[in-house]
Amino acid sequence: MALWNAAYERKEAMTTEERLSALWRRFLERVGAGDLPPRPEGLRPVPEDFAALGPQLFRAQLLSRLLDVAARRLQPEGRIFYTIASAGHEGVAALAAPLKVGDMAFLHYRDGAFLVARALLAGVRGEAAPDDIVRDMALSFTAAKDDPVSGGRHKVLGSRELLIPPQTSTIASHLPKALGAAFSIPLARRLRPEGRVLAADGIALASFGDASANHSTAQGAINAAGWTRHRGLPLPLLLVCEDNGLGISVPTPRGWIEESFTHRPHLHYMRADGADLADSLAAARDAVARVRQGQPVFLHLSTVRLGGHAGSDVESAYLSSVEIAAQEERDPLLHSARLLIEVGALTTDGIVAMARAAEEEVMSKMLAATRMPPLETAEEVMASIPPFPSGARERKGARGQRSGDRPAAIPAGEGDRLTLARALNLTLAEALAERPEVVLLGEDVGRKGGVYGVTRGLQARFGPARVMDTLLDEQTILGTAIGLAHNGFLPVPEIQFLAYLHNAEDQIRGEAATLSFFSNRRFANPMVVRIAGLGYQKGFGGHFHNDNSLAVLRDIPGIVLACPSRADEAAAMLREALRLAREERRVVVFLEPIALYNERDLVAPGDGGWTFPLPGAGARIPFGEIGIYDPAPTGKAAEGFDIALVSYGNGHRLCRQAQHDLAARGMRARVIDLRWLAPLPVEAVMEAATPCREVLVVDECRPAGNVAEGLVTAFAEEAGRRVHRLSAADSFIATGPAHAATLPSRESIFRRAQALLEA
Repeated sequence: MALWNAAYERKEAMTTEERLSALWRRFLERVGAGDLPPRPEGLRPVPEDFAALGPQLFRAQLLSRLLDVAARRLQPEGRIFYTIASAGHEGVAALAAPLKVGDMAFLHYRDGAFLVARALLAGVRGEAAPDDIVRDMALSFTAAKDDPVSGGRHKVLGSRELLIPPQTSTIASHLPKALGAAFSIPLARRLRPEGRVLAADGIALASFGDASANHSTAQGAINAAGWTRHRGLPLPLLLVCEDNGLGISVPTPRGWIEESFTHRPHLHYMRADGADLADSLAAARDAVARVRQGQPVFLHLSTVRLGGHAGSDVESAYLSSVEIAAQEERDPLLHSARLLIEVGALTTDGIVAMARAAEEEVMSKMLAATRMPPLETAEEVMASIPPFPSGARERKGARGQRSGDRPAAIPAGEGDRLTLARALNLTLAEALAERPEVVLLGEDVGRKGGVYGVTRGLQARFGPARVMDTLLDEQTILGTAIGLAHNGFLPVPEIQFLAYLHNAEDQIRGEAATLSFFSNRRFANPMVVRIAGLGYQKGFGGHFHNDNSLAVLRDIPGIVLACPSRADEAAAMLREALRLAREERRVVVFLEPIALYNERDLVAPGDGGWTFPLPGAGARIPFGEIGIYDPAPTGKAAEGFDIALVSYGNGHRLCRQAQHDLAARGMRARVIDLRWLAPLPVEAVMEAATPCREVLVVDECRPAGNVAEGLVTAFAEEAGRRVHRLSAADSFIATGPAHAATLPSRESIFRRAQALLEA
């Protein structure tokens, strides 16, 4: 076939497609001529069973290489849309041999040979496996709608049957969740969550490149692995650094990875030659045996990158012809062929025959995949973003809950009226008592009970395995939660302050929230992320402890952002958040206004108007349902309301105060509490605002990218109605007497509403 007939010749500007095709031709020619590189000295002995196992691993290497060759050939024709080759990294096929399908694997994007090898070996062992892994990978390469991994949304390596969650860009962002998955395995043996997935003796593998090893997520996860072992806890985690010496075009200094990771505390360092299948296999077996005993291992696998980084990258722009030739001499296919001949597993003719058969199989399946229909409509693309059709939102487009419709209260142990912080504490205790899969984790949540005491007493009652103090690293906190969710737990991680989320927002944006999208709903990371935030703290803060911007959370497709403002609603909303995570597999961010944690008064000091009874057991506020608070009856007939004050969090309480002040001047204001900030309950808000002459959206966050901007736009586009907004100034927040100077206040809300009504 024309695809395989490119003649091999060294060019200074050889395209990636030309080079991979030439390498394939060169491989066949050198095998036929017996011109194979010698085995380097100092490697591990060839395993005794290599003659039996080697051919299966070699076939996986061949299939992976040929998928790369075919993809690069078809990309210029517009039949392949994204290419990043595994060529040169095929030694990772050896890692699949000592692992079981019950060992979760988070893969580097160059690990096509591992995916193929795991599928082939699973079939031999009688484990669950895809029917045809080459066909499945071809469908992913061609972005076909029938791709069983992502449903045509991206070229990713993954498989539900093989317990390989797909990764979209492995700049080490998957290491924290691999850490969490490994941590969950011994924890699940103790707590036995109903939905656990990983085997009791399983391990978690994470592979990544040498350049990614420098990323903060990698450094944080590896540090956390040592920290965990230092505390005497088992951690069955295998970290595989595939070192090809390049970060796209930037060389990794020779010896840097070994020097950086050889002496890490509680992390066992090993190295192997990734071009030598036998050395990789022996090292993998040793590493896996150690990991199954709870010892994390860093396996440094020296590899080579053949054919450029990705897409149209041409290596000759930054590598000399001598460097390129040296890479090609370490081609894993050449070294595997020589090993198989030496141990008598295959003859030269047998290798060529196997290669030709693989060539025919890959090309036929890749061409068949190019004829399969792709995704076409927005609805098809978005079908894997929650909520799913089967997710049955309880009250879609809920009209709202009026202030007089409170659920029946139950005794709370401190009288009937509670602060927001106490209501959250009791609700978390309720969740921990009812569901063994619920675990709380975060810095200071245990013995201290959190910075503001919200989790006080929970660790003493439920134990450190359910309420876990973590190290100070938000990436590790959220990544651990993602990994726990992979194994049947319902994690409730806490981020101490909203500003601290920015250290780790990609764990939500790039990992937890996208997993369902890129796995076509086959994987999800259900969790409820508790974050203390927003402004109005009087004696403590500055912009690191009073962050008033939600833009980073509001633009992530599929996540739910909840913000309670009072005790009873906080309890009912937290119950709903836990239900959304448990039943609909949602990622929920539960934003708790710090300044309202211990607030007791509403209109005047000592009135106790901001304490409320805990709602009855099981009472929830359904996702999307708003709160509606009308002024007290005046005894005279009135049609409609003068103004609607729409807000959330601290703004809700301030609007209630302004409502009181407006009423004293004969003006009727309806207060609407959004509660749910993403997705915004636009339809319910517009309906609730219908009987109001004017609408003022009060947003304690900054003008750009926050709630008021979204609501005002929605009113204009969907209702053709003019709506006003009062937002915080475009400023950070100060500490001290000026802590609220840039924020909406009771007085500013009253003045703005009065001005609108008098205009």
